[in-house]
Amino acid sequence: MPSTLIRKTEYDPETRVLSVWFVASGTRYDYEAVPPETYAAFRNAFVKGRFFNDHFRDRCRHRPIAEA
Repeated sequence: MPSTLIRKTEYDPETRVLSVWFVASGTRYDYEAVPPETYAAFRNAFVKGRFFNDHFRDRCRHRPIAEA
């Protein structure tokens, strides 16, 4: 199901960094120390925005990434 909050995600299992691009701002944020099983659950979640808010927002260290 498309998300109204999240435009795109990428996950690097080696660094355990989840990159999230948001619809409203277009800004990318990198979330650190995301376990692979949590990312898998996120990918399978029916409502991505709710899962994101419950498991990542304000729970994982994150930083905005300036796009070139």
